[in-house]
Amino acid sequence: MKRSQINRVIDELIEVADREGFKLPPFAGWSPEDWKPKDAHYDHIRRTKCGWDVTDYGSGDFRHKGLVLLTMRNGYPDGSDRPDQKSFCEKIMLVDEQQVTPTHFHHRKTEDIINRGGGRLVCKVWKATEDEKRSDEHFELLKDGAVIDCPPGAEIALDPGESVTFRPRTYHEFWAAKGTGKVLAGEVSSVNDDEQDNRFLDDVARFPDIEEDEAPRHLLVSDY
Repeated sequence: MKRSQINRVIDELIEVADREGFKLPPFAGWSPEDWKPKDAHYDHIRRTKCGWDVTDYGSGDFRHKGLVLLTMRNGYPDGSDRPDQKSFCEKIMLVDEQQVTPTHFHHRKTEDIINRGGGRLVCKVWKATEDEKRSDEHFELLKDGAVIDCPPGAEIALDPGESVTFRPRTYHEFWAAKGTGKVLAGEVSSVNDDEQDNRFLDDVARFPDIEEDEAPRHLLVSDY
């Protein structure tokens, strides 16, 4: 991905969050220059990979396969009992119409995916088999606290304010429905670990190669 594109989509998430009345933490607005004097008192942000994350999953086509997100809160995946440890994570994402986050599950993480505002978010779901394929079995999920039955490949539509819970080993992909507008999507979960806890159905590159065609306006977690 080009750095100019990364800069642009981060700025767009900031603008949409402001329009929807969703307040971001202070570090979301820090420039690389703002980061320079931040000493060890801010290491929790760096070490838990809070901050900006933009990926096209190696597709070269961010518009149709990609995601921009901000991890606002997170703990340490190793479960260490340090004073700044947390048992939870929170993210905010901007999802474009028919922009797919590829099919994946998490080995350990339980998460709620939430429509925080905008269009309609669609999540397509399957149960994973023991050998990590998509199962053809029905299974149950929680949607806003209600148990629902899901056939394999069920599409769960979330309007603003609605959410769905994915337990570990629940394959899911998501996108904003065509004609409804971009979605400001939230995630509240147990601790996030992008290095070890993601299982994508197909081989993807979780973090992009970056062409530095202009200076970064915000650091990515991969820039720390």
